[in-house]
Amino acid sequence: MHSYDFSIFLCFVAALLLMNCSVFANGEWVTCSGMVPMRDRDDKISITDFGGVGDGKTINTKAFREAIYRIGHLNREGGTLLYVPSGEYLTEPFNLTSHMTLYLAKGAVIKATQDTGNWPLVAPLPSYGRGRELPGGRYVSFIHGDGIQDVVITGENGTIDGQGGVWWNMWRQRTLHFTRPNLIEIMNSTSVIISNVTFKNSPFWNIHPVYCSNVVIQNVTILAPADSPNTDGIDPDSSSHVCIEDSYISTGDDLIAVKSGWDEYGISYGRPSQGITIRRVTGSSPFAGIAVGSETSGGVEDILVEHINLFNTGFGIHLKTNIGRGGVVKNITISNVYMENVRKGIKISGNVGDHPDEKYDPNAIPVLKDVTIKDVWGEKVQQPGLIHGLKNAPFTGICLSNINLHGGPKPRNLPWQCSDVSGAAVEVSPSPCLELRSSQKNGICSSSF
Repeated sequence: MHSYDFSIFLCFVAALLLMNCSVFANGEWVTCSGMVPMRDRDDKISITDFGGVGDGKTINTKAFREAIYRIGHLNREGGTLLYVPSGEYLTEPFNLTSHMTLYLAKGAVIKATQDTGNWPLVAPLPSYGRGRELPGGRYVSFIHGDGIQDVVITGENGTIDGQGGVWWNMWRQRTLHFTRPNLIEIMNSTSVIISNVTFKNSPFWNIHPVYCSNVVIQNVTILAPADSPNTDGIDPDSSSHVCIEDSYISTGDDLIAVKSGWDEYGISYGRPSQGITIRRVTGSSPFAGIAVGSETSGGVEDILVEHINLFNTGFGIHLKTNIGRGGVVKNITISNVYMENVRKGIKISGNVGDHPDEKYDPNAIPVLKDVTIKDVWGEKVQQPGLIHGLKNAPFTGICLSNINLHGGPKPRNLPWQCSDVSGAAVEVSPSPCLELRSSQKNGICSSSF
């Protein structure tokens, strides 16, 4: 970890110690992680049993694939733990199976090969219709799982390293043929835990649960250079009952972005992201700290975000959609956020993101409503907020309360900007735009008091 990242991480630890006592309920630490209990496996095997060598040079693809084949086909009661001891295990992509734990010991590194010409392709996600970057298929994620259940990726803070530099350079040089691979993608799956692991240098998005339910991501560290393209930290996508807690993320794109499909493909697939909790996350990014969208075509609802610490970000909170997306974004609650050195504190926009092709329906107007953002404090925030709805579908039910976003050097400060939005703002400084100035404490914002 670079010294700068480490200093931010120390701030994260300190923030957890000093955090508002409201994270406790009845004297207990509030957590959603119990939705998927951690499984203790009686059957344990080591990657070294299958010829794995952690010298940083030997290709271990065969060892990982044989070990996981053994887990899937012997189907031991209670599942099997695959132990990866200390060392650097270079490997091509591999698939997980049900009822397994991938356990990285202290000092263990699973490292992706950089032979991009040998990287397998998979079909595009049906809710996207094509690869996110380019038409056609996409490169499979480094660690992949499809249609699996009861899966754990954990350990003693070992590392999964995507060695993404070669992919980032292909993107910059425009020599990619297909969409870059995610570091971890779990799809069509349930009962998944990802905890106590460091993820670094993903070629594209880091952790992507898509079409999943009952997913816990807890106590992870995610690192990528600030100039690495599209290295989102965690992107729950058309998934339900997701718990993200107690993590540190420093990447080149949104730290956490909730998604649900892209334009006509997401509308047709019709699977929302819902019941997602994001709690006690710290990080930095040139883009957003907490984001919804811009791919929201299947709908996003019932999102709870609280106790977030953001440093050196482009946007603190960013809700984003676009004409052609369709979908309904509603019941979003974000509270207890601290941000420092941020370009825009709060941005809610209906004109963000591109389209997969020219087949999108310009009459598929997204709906965004019932958003509460409260108890936010910011230092060195250049612009407190920008909220632009759509002329034919204004954003409604926007509640801002107890928000203080202090500017940086005065020549760089900008006022609030709003259009096509209705709601209320109570105890917000600096004073928000006219559309949100309201004394209706018992109206839209009544639940915030």
